[in-house]
Amino acid sequence: MYRFLLAPRWLALHLVVLLAVPAFLLLGKWQFGRYETRSAAHERTQANLAAEAVPLDRLSTVGGSVDARLKYRAVTVSGRFDPANELLVRRRTLNGKVGYYVLTPLVVRDGEAVLVVRGWVPMGPTAEAAPEVPPPATGEVAVTGRLMPAETEETTGISERSGLPQGQIMLIDTATLGKRLPYRLYGGYVQLGSQSPPAATAPTPLPDPEPDGGGALNLAYSFQWWVFIPIAVGGWVVLIRREARDRKAAAEAASTGKIAESHEKVTG
Repeated sequence: MYRFLLAPRWLALHLVVLLAVPAFLLLGKWQFGRYETRSAAHERTQANLAAEAVPLDRLSTVGGSVDARLKYRAVTVSGRFDPANELLVRRRTLNGKVGYYVLTPLVVRDGEAVLVVRGWVPMGPTAEAAPEVPPPATGEVAVTGRLMPAETEETTGISERSGLPQGQIMLIDTATLGKRLPYRLYGGYVQLGSQSPPAATAPTPLPDPEPDGGGALNLAYSFQWWVFIPIAVGGWVVLIRREARDRKAAAEAASTGKIAESHEKVTG
């Protein structure tokens, strides 16, 4: 009855099911891995946002780097802003608008500084026109902000470019910027939250990140792929049973027809 399973079209169906089941299993496992990674990152971000501010020296060092796991940790640092070496970071958005981050070195002590994003400013009237940038506060200031790792093309998706207008950059790459500034830099940079005394005018402050829900969507996708496994196997079994039932019914009908035909010949 089941010899039809060796027919070419059925062999093709068997192959599809045999390939689909492990594929669904692996896709579900991949999505579950994404769920674990994103959930861990979400929990770490929430913990970093809630942590008390600590002195910058405890999380970053001059000439060093900032671990990505420390992203958004609150830090405090004091010094004097250096507007002469201020830079504008291109292609940065805020509330759906494109503009610049205002990156100003804060000189902590002679020969050492940390880069501080004081906020965001919109583009000028034309692409070539320089934007209006409020000057930083003068004198000694105490800054509280979020510690951020140095940017790279891989972590931001932003490509570095040459030939930019004077004083403009694409990435906040501490190692690269340290070569053009007259002091050694702390690893990473600080996203300004508040300062004392406050500036008379200031760029638009950058908000803290909004929670993204972690990996809940990836978890749903993983279960979705795994649910496809019993659906595929169950559909394969149903098709086989239906085909066997139809063939059995056809055989019985053919047998009944032959018996009736023989009976007519005998009685006729």
